[in-house]
Amino acid sequence: MAVEINFERLRQDILELGQIGRDARGGVSRPSFSQADLEARAWLKEKIKEAELLYREDGAGNIFAHFGGEGPVVMAGSHIDTVFNGGLFDGSIGVLAALEALRRIKEENISLARPLEMVSFTDEEGNLVGDFLGSRAFVGVLKEKELREGLTSFGRPLEDILSHTPYSIESILQAHQQRPEVAAFLELHIEQGPVLETEGKDIGVVESIAGKQDWLGVFLGESGHAGTTPFELRHDAFLALAELALKTTHYVASQHYGSFFTVSSVKTTPRGFSLIPGRAEFTLDFRSTSPQTLEEIANFIHHTVESISQTRGVEFQYKIIDTTQPVTIEPEMIQLLEETAQNLGYSCLRLSSRAGHDTQILAAITRVGLIFIPCEDGRSHSPEENIRWEDLRRG
Repeated sequence: MAVEINFERLRQDILELGQIGRDARGGVSRPSFSQADLEARAWLKEKIKEAELLYREDGAGNIFAHFGGEGPVVMAGSHIDTVFNGGLFDGSIGVLAALEALRRIKEENISLARPLEMVSFTDEEGNLVGDFLGSRAFVGVLKEKELREGLTSFGRPLEDILSHTPYSIESILQAHQQRPEVAAFLELHIEQGPVLETEGKDIGVVESIAGKQDWLGVFLGESGHAGTTPFELRHDAFLALAELALKTTHYVASQHYGSFFTVSSVKTTPRGFSLIPGRAEFTLDFRSTSPQTLEEIANFIHHTVESISQTRGVEFQYKIIDTTQPVTIEPEMIQLLEETAQNLGYSCLRLSSRAGHDTQILAAITRVGLIFIPCEDGRSHSPEENIRWEDLRRG
């Protein structure tokens, strides 16, 4: 039996949630366990209770709405946390669309073969200690050391952040013990790229999700006077970083098309005119849908750093902050989503996701599916993030 959702109710929910955490730059800043995030959690809890769905949380702060009886659940959702100065639609449409689906199924009193659950996972965006804290806790792949030693984007330890919440490191590590058996997981998300819009397609059916590595690196050279130190005697940490960035970018772009490498968060010291940087700190991430390619990129970086260090007389140190493995979605799930879209009269396109999603974490324990809808100009993680409402209706 087909059920028509109350689309206006869904639209209003998205706009209402989007007002929580609005910042002065016009975006939404709702990192996990911030005051704005706690307000959003309370808002979502109230929506679930208004719908007379069964509400629960686990020890990681993952929020669930349940409808139906007992047994393995079919789960759908995403996340409601955001990056700093992010947009209205990243994550939230997946949570609120799942909530609306459960509301309508309950309102129509439809008999189900399996119980259904909506989920909102904690900290998909990685503002705490690595990406996907909530879904990794749910699956049971977190390690105590990374939770205790990792520094959050707030510049404070996770334990400190949790002190004003009902959660603790211990409760996060035990969250997987509260997990029901999951028959399947489905996530609706904006594409966060321009492919669907460029190709004029209504629906994206994701066939693979890229894995990635995040590194924190530093080149240690020797500071000096910019006007009196000859080039041949310089040990410029920033030039070492620049050489690594350019060489690795060229390598990935030319040898591994479809994979990506990015350097960001660059900080040099000392800073100022007439000073040669003796220290260059930075973050880098590289991602690919191929585990072998990830390994080859890592090897290239190591070899390149060794050469640069010898040539420029600098030292390189690094720490791997986060690692996520690529995921290939089962052909049967891809076919099911394609056939459903086509039966509804929607055009669809198979594509890979280079951005990470909770779906790839859930793939370790169940069958998964990931659906994309277009976003304007491919923009995401910014106040300019936008969708056409009719695209969401199709999704």
